[in-house]
Amino acid sequence: MHINKKTRLIVCFVMLCTGFMLGSCNRKQPPPPNIPEVSVFTIQPERIALTTELPGRVSAYYVAEVRPQVHGIIQKRFFEEGSDVKAGSILYQIDPAPYRAAYDNARAALARAEANVPPIRLRAGRYKELVSIKAVSQQEYDDITATLKQLEAEVDTGKAAVESARINLEYSSIKAPITGRIGRSHITVGALVTAHQATPLAVIQQIDPIHVDATQSSANLLRLKQNMASGRIKQDGPEQTKVKLLLEDGTVYPQEGKLKFSDVTVDSSTGSFILRMVFPNRKHMLLPGMYAWAIIQEGVVDNAILVPQQSVSRDPKGNPVVLIVDAESKVQQRMIAIVERAIGDKWFVTSGLVPGDRVIVEGIQRIRPGASVKAVPFDAGQKVKSSEKTVQPAAKVN
Repeated sequence: MHINKKTRLIVCFVMLCTGFMLGSCNRKQPPPPNIPEVSVFTIQPERIALTTELPGRVSAYYVAEVRPQVHGIIQKRFFEEGSDVKAGSILYQIDPAPYRAAYDNARAALARAEANVPPIRLRAGRYKELVSIKAVSQQEYDDITATLKQLEAEVDTGKAAVESARINLEYSSIKAPITGRIGRSHITVGALVTAHQATPLAVIQQIDPIHVDATQSSANLLRLKQNMASGRIKQDGPEQTKVKLLLEDGTVYPQEGKLKFSDVTVDSSTGSFILRMVFPNRKHMLLPGMYAWAIIQEGVVDNAILVPQQSVSRDPKGNPVVLIVDAESKVQQRMIAIVERAIGDKWFVTSGLVPGDRVIVEGIQRIRPGASVKAVPFDAGQKVKSSEKTVQPAAKVN
């Protein structure tokens, strides 16, 4: 059968359209858009202890400057510099010869005065009986009584002179006034020393226990009292006075101390006052003059809301904000108020969040408010472990 040209064109067009339709049916549909995954931290109230770190200096518990009470030549030194000495132990010996001679002389003078008293006392006793029968005059009795009192006064003076000479003789042995560690000696054997001289012979410091003096701002104290008055912060009883210490190299001192007292006067030049703490120091790890940080507990908060630090960002005005995942798995921005102090690796939030809120910690860069996300729990411990596995060893230096 003869097919004309027009019919052939129609058939070709129909076949071409059919091929396009079949090809479009076999083509796969485009995949749905991927929903980003974020790690969230679920807010749960916690009981936390608020602490503050204050700079301080270590100072000795007792300090005694050893000075001579009498003058003379140093004959001997009985201690090793830098050693521990006990109260009452002899440190230096001043030449005792002149003080021993003065002591013996005073004892002899006392013996002479005491020897003159008995005969006069007996005579005064006899005169007392004779004056009653008018065998002696009243004047004679008064004279002998006055003589007796004078001799008794001389005996008392002699006793005082003996005691003074004995004290000076004892002072020729210079003793440690306190128990502690003695420093270097400022004089040598053969040196001449004088009583109550300005330069100490040595310095003894008791360093077990030991003091730490820290400075705190008066403004911080006022803010703390306001928070306690409002009930936001509560005191923790005996735990309130316990103090920890952070040493210069960043290590924590192994033993806790106690808060002893706070100064009653604020320094007008710095606006701060002194807090004094006491720490045990049996191993003499702490030395006077060392710099340290005192970690003092201010109080406790029963239902505190904490968020990881990396979840908090700032808006263009500098206000702290976080992103949360709502019940519909969508992102929302939430403004918060935080206390500018770290509680471990978290911020203390005072408003803007409630228990049960899911705060986004990881994946913030890939999302924006209003976007749908898939929330998975944030595991800080797993993150630390994975980061430890990826640490590469340092290359050797030849």
